[in-house]
Amino acid sequence: EEVRKSRREEFEKNLVEAGLEIERDKETKIQGVGFIRLHVPWPVLSREAEFLKIKVPTKKAYEIKEERGIMATMYMMWDKLTKPIHPKVPDIWSNTKTKYLSHTFSRERLHLYNIKEKDTFFDNATRSRIVYEILKRTACTKTCHSSGITTLIASGVYDSAFPLHDGNFENTEEEEKNERQILHQEWARYGAFYKYQPVDLIRKYFGEKIGLYFAWLGIYTELLIPASVVGIIVFFYGCATMDTNIPSLEMCSHLNNFTMCPLCDGACDYWNLSTACSTARASHLFDNPATVFFSIFMSLWAAMFLEHWKRRQIRLCHHWDLMGLEEEEEHPRPKYETKLLQKRQKKQMNKRKNKNEKLNWKDRMPGYIINFTSILLMFGVTFSAVFGVIIYRITTSAVMAMSPDPHTKSNVRVTVTSTAVIINLVVILILDEIYGAVATWLTEIGKFCFMRTLITFQNLSMNSYAPIFYVAFFKGRFVGRPGDYVYIFDNYRMEECAPGGCLMELCIQLSIIMLGKQLIQNNLFEIGIPKLKKLYRKLKDKGTAPEESNDNQSRLPQQWDQDYNLEPFTGLTPEYMEMIIQFGFVSLFVASFPLAPLFALLNNIIEIRLDAKKFVTELRRPDAVRAKDIGIWYNILSGMGKFSVIINAFVISFTSDFIPRLVYQYMYSETGTMHGFIDHTLSYFNVSHFREGTAPTFSQFDKEVTMCRYKDYREPPWSPTAYEFSKQYWSVLAARLAFVILFQNLVMFLSEVVDWVIPDIPKDISEQIKKEKVLLVDVFLKEEKEKLQLIQNLFLKEQKVKEKPGNGPRRCRAASFSQFSREHRCSNVSCSSQHTDV
Repeated sequence: EEVRKSRREEFEKNLVEAGLEIERDKETKIQGVGFIRLHVPWPVLSREAEFLKIKVPTKKAYEIKEERGIMATMYMMWDKLTKPIHPKVPDIWSNTKTKYLSHTFSRERLHLYNIKEKDTFFDNATRSRIVYEILKRTACTKTCHSSGITTLIASGVYDSAFPLHDGNFENTEEEEKNERQILHQEWARYGAFYKYQPVDLIRKYFGEKIGLYFAWLGIYTELLIPASVVGIIVFFYGCATMDTNIPSLEMCSHLNNFTMCPLCDGACDYWNLSTACSTARASHLFDNPATVFFSIFMSLWAAMFLEHWKRRQIRLCHHWDLMGLEEEEEHPRPKYETKLLQKRQKKQMNKRKNKNEKLNWKDRMPGYIINFTSILLMFGVTFSAVFGVIIYRITTSAVMAMSPDPHTKSNVRVTVTSTAVIINLVVILILDEIYGAVATWLTEIGKFCFMRTLITFQNLSMNSYAPIFYVAFFKGRFVGRPGDYVYIFDNYRMEECAPGGCLMELCIQLSIIMLGKQLIQNNLFEIGIPKLKKLYRKLKDKGTAPEESNDNQSRLPQQWDQDYNLEPFTGLTPEYMEMIIQFGFVSLFVASFPLAPLFALLNNIIEIRLDAKKFVTELRRPDAVRAKDIGIWYNILSGMGKFSVIINAFVISFTSDFIPRLVYQYMYSETGTMHGFIDHTLSYFNVSHFREGTAPTFSQFDKEVTMCRYKDYREPPWSPTAYEFSKQYWSVLAARLAFVILFQNLVMFLSEVVDWVIPDIPKDISEQIKKEKVLLVDVFLKEEKEKLQLIQNLFLKEQKVKEKPGNGPRRCRAASFSQFSREHRCSNVSCSSQHTDV
């Protein structure tokens, strides 16, 4: 404790030397938590604002050109219609028709800026950012050889460091509400779910990085509305055409009662295809021609969403004075910095001090090995979990098929599918938490937080999508045929798709996993876990805190006491990750579940208010961080949008029956209709060709079965090439591959057209940027002209004084402004103050 105390004293002394003012607790505590409040005066604010190149408004303003025409009229009508759903927040910019020019802050040009009061010129978010920058770079070298508050917190010298909230968030009787209360009233309540988000106020209170996140989430949620409407139309189209779908009618008809081969060896009996009538009818809801249109629509929707967000992002960057913002260098992780300092200390002891010391490849290699092996291990765990569920499905199907209860036999598929999906969901939720903790640990031993984003996305996306990929592309592909099935562990047959295809099961898998993750992980966990952590912290503090005096007990809790009891902010990575995984569910497999955008929309309406409430009421105020975009997340979204085109093309081609139906209708149907399609897709098998011990031991069929049917394109047993793939199989395969190529290139071309047609920078913003550059040049030219005029006037005045009688001979020499300053009759202090005023 003495060592920590000496480190704190040195660090705080360096903070005072940097210009910060320190306020300590008046009461003394032998143990427990003590608070130190930091204040930043105007000279330090102005100095740091100049170093950080913060843009501030100048006195020069210009009028924004108003749009005219039909579009302007439509915008005005839309604003009037949507006025009730706008949040009631004070306008940060009172006059929206005029805009003040912004320029990088400079202490030499204070007269150009619109400074009404120095105390309020920089908002709280900017002030906290300035303080945090000072805390990050302040060194503590004499006692601990560390740099920055993050390293001191990691080593236990300080418990935490955070900016304070603007008072209580609950409404009071005071007429003037603080910004936290306004955000809680108009944004962070479930009752305000129908209102727009006050993005400008969010940015002002929490900083640009968090403001951009909520702006992006709002745009994503808004654009889910048209996608949901189209998805509902596609679903209702499937419902409307269910009774007229010829393949479903043929499968349900008792006239075409096909005798199907057993689903398992020995214990399973032959069965009639008509018993799968309900599955076939249900699969038509999602396996119809409208789903192809919906897949193309959603691929273009993803491109439109990204383009719309780019334009919105540029507009916000211009509005928030972030144009031309340089990317801030990411601060190294505390554990990485600790390793670096330990290495530097070791070299100092060996008299080999190097100021620019860095970890070399020998120091990094253990971390790289741990990262690589951990990722491989997590990949292996995920695939093992998926394989374990596959084994469960196969064994459970075999056990239930051997049951003497006919009701159990008839519900084998439903029972196995539903229980397997629930097991998958539970495994995904558990592994998500484990992978998140492992990714955090791997990042701590590395240098930057950038790696955590990639590692977390790789692991969570693989964990969430692996079961769905199995059903979409692997289930039923490697089954074999009757008499020559593929076995696992020499006893269990690979599972087959239902008679209606695997698309219905893919829909069930996707819907349950998506809804389960959104309901349990995104909502219940976000509500419950912070409350449990807060309760644990209270109990822990109550158990370890010493008894305080009566004076301390009677003292009302201050704002820093209340904020300390809140949960610390851990970053936006979990928030983005939830939405990115959801975006994958909406875009990657939308061909199998058109209602996915609707459920995503309903979830996001709750998610926005849940996140808002968490930031306003349950988390400590984050450090304000400047950012001009959402970073790597945009690249991930763009990559997923392109990848979704390929996935949907393969789902339509190989998972659904869309292509086999087209091939049959236009190549093999005698009438050009779908009549006879079911019979065309079923091959014949001679039951005498069963392997020994695999034929049904007991059959309930009245007549002896000589031929059974199975779903595949193979030659009949009476053909010279019995059970080989038929010509129909190769025709369908060629059509499927051709459709993939056509679909992919068509959608990619249309996406590029959308990208080319829609400019990244809106026209009005582009014109404003050009106009602001011209006006800024005029302002600076006018300033230089005034300075030059002032200097000339002073020189003329001096010359007139010298030309008076008795002043001596005139001497010509070249004069500079600095020489003139030296000749001016005033002290150094007065000259300096006069120059500052100018």
